[in-house]
Amino acid sequence: MPLIAVAALVYAAALLAGLGGVLVPGVGLSAAAALWGAWAGRAAPAALAVLALAGVVSGASAARRTAVCGERLALARELTLLLEDDARPGVVVPARVRSGRCAARALVAVVEGRGAGGDVVVARGLFVPGARGGFVRHARLGARTGGVPLVALRTAARRAIDRAFGADAPLARALLIADTRTLPPELRDRFADAGLVHMLSISGLHVAIVAGAIQLVCLAARAPRRAAAVAAVAATAVYVAVIGAPAPAVRSGAMLAMAAAAQLAQRPTSPWAPVAVGAIVPMALDPATVRDLGFQLSVVGVAGLVASGALARRLLAPRWSGWRLTVGRELLASVVAAVVSLPLVAWSFGRVSLVAPVANLAAGPLVAVLQPTLFLALLLAPLPPLARFVAGAAHPLLAAFDLAARLAAAVPFAALHVAPTLAAAWLCGALSAALVLACVARHPGRPLVAGAAAVAALAWLPSLPTGSGTAELHMIDVGQGDALAVRTPRGRWLLFDAGGGWRTGDAGRATVVPYIRRRGGDVAAFVLSHPHLDHVGGAASVLRALRPAAYWDAAFAGGGDAYRASLALADTLGVPWRRVHPGDTLAADGVVVRFLAPDSVWTAALRDPNEASTVALVRFGAVRFLLVGDAERGEEGWLLRHAARELRADVLKVGHHGSRTSSSPAFLAAVRPRLALVSAGLGNSYGHPDAGVLAALAAAGADVVRSDVVGSAVVRTDGHAITLELNGLEWPLAPASVPASGASPPAPPRR
Repeated sequence: MPLIAVAALVYAAALLAGLGGVLVPGVGLSAAAALWGAWAGRAAPAALAVLALAGVVSGASAARRTAVCGERLALARELTLLLEDDARPGVVVPARVRSGRCAARALVAVVEGRGAGGDVVVARGLFVPGARGGFVRHARLGARTGGVPLVALRTAARRAIDRAFGADAPLARALLIADTRTLPPELRDRFADAGLVHMLSISGLHVAIVAGAIQLVCLAARAPRRAAAVAAVAATAVYVAVIGAPAPAVRSGAMLAMAAAAQLAQRPTSPWAPVAVGAIVPMALDPATVRDLGFQLSVVGVAGLVASGALARRLLAPRWSGWRLTVGRELLASVVAAVVSLPLVAWSFGRVSLVAPVANLAAGPLVAVLQPTLFLALLLAPLPPLARFVAGAAHPLLAAFDLAARLAAAVPFAALHVAPTLAAAWLCGALSAALVLACVARHPGRPLVAGAAAVAALAWLPSLPTGSGTAELHMIDVGQGDALAVRTPRGRWLLFDAGGGWRTGDAGRATVVPYIRRRGGDVAAFVLSHPHLDHVGGAASVLRALRPAAYWDAAFAGGGDAYRASLALADTLGVPWRRVHPGDTLAADGVVVRFLAPDSVWTAALRDPNEASTVALVRFGAVRFLLVGDAERGEEGWLLRHAARELRADVLKVGHHGSRTSSSPAFLAAVRPRLALVSAGLGNSYGHPDAGVLAALAAAGADVVRSDVVGSAVVRTDGHAITLELNGLEWPLAPASVPASGASPPAPPRR
């Protein structure tokens, strides 16, 4: 492996360390390595150490700028928005947000005004900073102050795709302009199980196909080879810019440009050199690119292809020839690429596709024909009849592409659903790196020994202790549903609800199980508030994957299929079932849960499961969390009559996702929460949370944290003080004697 490839790997690792806050150890180790290399007279190690030092400092500086800009944008009264899609009241659109010299990408919830994609408008709204961007709440769009033609062109392309492709538009959008927002969740699950999910967004494969098609057209038109190469690079650069320059496309464009330059200069290069240059260019433009999943998969996938080529030359070429060699190379490339990208796929998608190598072999030729056809339809957008004709010709190809995913996903045991911890993911990454080195090395013994060491560490990892010594309440973002998890000081979990479900999946498998597994620890109990789908939909997946020690449930009659399936599975797995009664307690590692409701006499006359929700008071030291499920005003009244003295709590999980049917004034007066957690889906059709409820919570002195705005949230306590963590930022909660000033989380302190 040439030095430039090693340099790219070192720089990427250093950037990750800097962005992750590992500044002092990273700088210290890099400086020590640079001094050692200089003292020993070894130029290469010294240069790599200096590069690592630059990467750590660059990553830390980028993280600092992002944090400071997020704080300043949160305080700005007016924001300048570059809209990346058409905006109107009631929609959420992506945009670039600016105030002064600070800028960030954000989703904008528009409540007033309109604008077209590419417009620059002045807006009023509350910017909520996140780890990788932000969210603008209650945005009121003002006057248009300018426009960006390139973004407007992208919006026009989106409209043209919708007109030409009709029902095929969501898939065509993903493959043409990297817009995956309209893809149905069942389609995503299908492609993930088949190992083809990387093909649903613009990647190096798509750009390379488009570039190759352009070059072939130029050569067919009798253009000189050099002119065809230059035209392909130029057209690809325009295409990458129009689709928004996603990092994988930029990487592929940089690789294409370097390959064309080498061809024009008649200077052969190592196959690793374009990979390294393609990786370095996006990271140099934006250090945060190193965290982009698409970029990571793109680089790792290409590295796997190069490594498989070296292995094929050593193992297959001396033995096979003709079609056997061709098929063997393609299959080997698919297997190696799938294996080396396995840690990223497992971490991000929660599954490992066992059929991915074969599925990619089948889908690859389809995409090679489909992508130029889609691109031609987009080019013909100014001529709608022709665009629709070409889009119609692409329909069988799109159907065949989807069919390949359906058939692969339908294979028994096509995918394994996994949820690795962070340490396990890093060890799997080390194993993948060892595999790549073993493929390209003349003497693969050392890389294989390193890989074996990673496997041994993976086997030993589960025996390590977990836990932070504090108690934590996690509001897990499962969209329109509930999933709350209490983590004990010893790292065990008490899980309340498991999110919703849909025809091909559920939030338990997609979100809750990976969330718990990544942090480690056993589940001491699963508590179901009530049997509505948005709470019990993921229960079966949670039971199957996490095997809680007990299943607590209010036993309301009349639950649906998901509820009955969870009870049947609990019985099959031997998970003890417990019926909730007022006064029952559950204790784990100093955390005590006391159930306040429902009462069987109260529930006997009910038809609505919401009013029979399990209500739990969680205590750790002097701190109290009140979790009420979807309890509405009827059950709140029952609690006020029978358990009023026990309702006082520091943190309230707001009932029924903030619906106006819950959170009565008398109930809030009894609870007097300092912090209110609202679990709701972004842009949900129910209008949750209700504006009146938010106002009532603010009037009661509670800071409000909404999952539809900030995603998951963590409340941490040592039994006395309480801290709140949102998107990687953490700050203390205001004391009970100091009422909060609004219905939004307090601004974090300046760093």
